[in-house]
This record gives sequence, structure tokens and C-alpha cells, in this order.
Amino acid sequence: MDKTNRTNVRTKESTVGNLLIFVVLAYGLTWLFWIPTALSGQDVNTTAWIVPYVLGGFGPSAAGVVMIYRTRDKEKRRGFWGRLVDFKRISAGWYGFIVLIFPLLWAVSLLLTRLLGNPPPGLETLARVATNPLLLVVMAVTGILTGPLSEELGWRGFALDRLQARWSPLLSSLILALLWWGWHLPLFFVKGTAQYTWGLGDLAFWLFMVGSVPLSILLTWVYNQNGRSILAAVLLHFTYNLSFGLVYP
Repeated sequence: MDKTNRTNVRTKESTVGNLLIFVVLAYGLTWLFWIPTALSGQDVNTTAWIVPYVLGGFGPSAAGVVMIYRTRDKEKRRGFWGRLVDFKRISAGWYGFIVLIFPLLWAVSLLLTRLLGNPPPGLETLARVATNPLLLVVMAVTGILTGPLSEELGWRGFALDRLQARWSPLLSSLILALLWWGWHLPLFFVKGTAQYTWGLGDLAFWLFMVGSVPLSILLTWVYNQNGRSILAAVLLHFTYNLSFGLVYP
């Protein structure tokens, strides 16, 4: 084996090794908080268990930051934070896509529901927002923190690049979707979460798993098309969560 091939092998091994360390950190930092919360049996919306529930959600981003700083490469560190705050990486057209894609998809889904003769969701949250617009501000602030910022610095900001260094964007998206879905599993035992309401093993449980695949593919596509912009992934994740929260209770 020549020197170039040996270097490539070591690089691939290093990439996989760093990815495995990241996954262990992301799961560990999150489940350290979520498992005790689940075992408490308390509703996170009405008790102090909301604190470990929220803190646990930052596991992936915390793991991503830790892994970036393990490199001791100042250029990579600057590049990482630049991809998070540089809004110029995203063109006006992509901003429009990020803002509109999920509201349009929800509108189409509601129309199809109506055409198929099924009752649409009650849209209780939208009704509450109409009478109290401040609620939308609260939803936006919590929506950008819990999920987009608490996760994307890890999933897309660190893990996706390591996956794509070895596999295609599609396969990388599928692997990341599986990791992402598995990371959420404790929430199906945490009272007060949407996952707890859906139920472990019920139809919504499997739909949640299946739904993570196209969402992961879409996030990869937007991330790649905007110069590996972590900000683009954060904003897309945010519009998904906010649209979902407005349509469903």
C-alpha cells in the first residue's frame, strides 16, 4: 500500500472514529437528563422536570461543539461558527424556500385531508394565536432554541460532514435520520411530550420514524446547497417545528 492510500485509510478511520465519539456524546449528554425525567413519571410541562428535559435537548449541539474543539484547529473553529452566523451564505431564493416550504406542505396536506372527506385538525393553536399574538412570539423563541439550535450544531454542523466524507449525501441522510430518530426514543416515556402522547409502537411512532427520513434528506440538501450553512439547517428545522406546532396541538 502506497503512502497516499495509507493516508486515505487513516483519514477514513479517523472520520468514522470521530463520528462514533460524537454519537456516544450526543446520546449520552441527552439521555443523562431524559432517562431520569422519564423515570420520574412527572409531566414536564407542569413540574421542575422541564429543566432536565430542556437541558437534555442540547446534547447534539454540545457534542458537536466539543468535537470541533477537540481538533485544536483554530481555522476549523472559526469556520464552524461562521457557518452558523453568516447569513450571506444563504441567497434570497433559499430564504424564501426555507420560510415557505413547510407552510405550503401543511396547506397541501390539509387540502388533501378535506378532499378525502376526513375531518381536518382542530387548529386550536392557530385559534389561540389569533386571539393572543404574543403566543406566537413565545413559540418562536422556544422553537428556535429547542430543536434547531440545541441539535443542528451537532447533527448537521458536525456529523453530516463526517458522513458525507465517506458516503453519498443520500446515504448520509439516511444514516443521520436513523441516529436522529433513535436519539428521540426516551421522549416516548417522558410525560408531557408529543412523543409520549403518540405512544410507543403506535402508528404515530412509526410515522415519526418514517418522517425523519425525508426531513433529514431535505436538511442535507439545503445544507449542501448553501455552502454547508449550519444557519440554513437551523432555520429549516425551525420552520418545520413552528409550522407543525401551529397546525397540530
